[in-house]
Amino acid sequence: MAGAVLVTGCSTGIGRATASHLARCGWDVYATARRPGSIEDLGAQGCRVLRLDVCDEESMTSAVKEVEESSGGVNVLVNNAGYGLQGPVEELDLDEVRRQFETNLFGPLRLTQMVLPGMRARGGGRIVNVGSVGGRLALPGGGAYHASKYALEALSDALRFEVRGFGIEVILIEPGAIRSRWVDKAAATVPEREGPYRNLKQAITGQLRGAHEGLLKLTAGPPEAAARVIEHAVTVDDPRPRYVVPRAAGLFIASRKYLPDRMWDAFMRRRYPTPGESNHPTGDEGGHR
Repeated sequence: MAGAVLVTGCSTGIGRATASHLARCGWDVYATARRPGSIEDLGAQGCRVLRLDVCDEESMTSAVKEVEESSGGVNVLVNNAGYGLQGPVEELDLDEVRRQFETNLFGPLRLTQMVLPGMRARGGGRIVNVGSVGGRLALPGGGAYHASKYALEALSDALRFEVRGFGIEVILIEPGAIRSRWVDKAAATVPEREGPYRNLKQAITGQLRGAHEGLLKLTAGPPEAAARVIEHAVTVDDPRPRYVVPRAAGLFIASRKYLPDRMWDAFMRRRYPTPGESNHPTGDEGGHR
């Protein structure tokens, strides 16, 4: 497959690496970001740079129109823009949760709706949704983020069936630990106020900021690894519905799949403090069995 590729969220990480890699491979790449100035260097690498904010309908419409007028339409859409809101469910700001879903789910959904008519008219296309290992399992403090990624998984599964007869393939990329600024940005969203979740929040921040140390440092992959997987997914004749990257992340998915819920919860308790545990009654006063 050849033609125009529209990539969202190109300011850092996987999006930037994907736009750069596909341009080097000869694709007609439209690299986008909320602030085009942050990706001007991608223009020097052969990409066409556009403003696109997945929370802004007008900017999405404008970007798709530009690709249609300049290149005949979007042949490949890479829905990569996203971030990870963190914090205990009780303390989450609902406006922030709504923005999390606007960015990670509703934006990709709307952009997909915009490009599908053209893909159907041309008899084919590919939609690559960058999900996460976090769409297959949930960690404490990531309730809103994981919910948005679980939803993207479900949307992709339904869409894959609906459009395959038109020659359109839908592929999920499920990154695990990737060496990028994502974890620092996620850690910055943890609420700072005091309260019953203070120790948990400290642990969440510590886990995120230490994500590329120890064992995870050995198993984490560079953004370029995800870019190469995306290139494979958009060029191979019969792409798989899902690709996990790096491969070691598949072990994490498998552990959640095969461990009973109680064992998984016990595993989480070894990694995170349990809020309120010191206040639980014990012994004859009515403790847990």
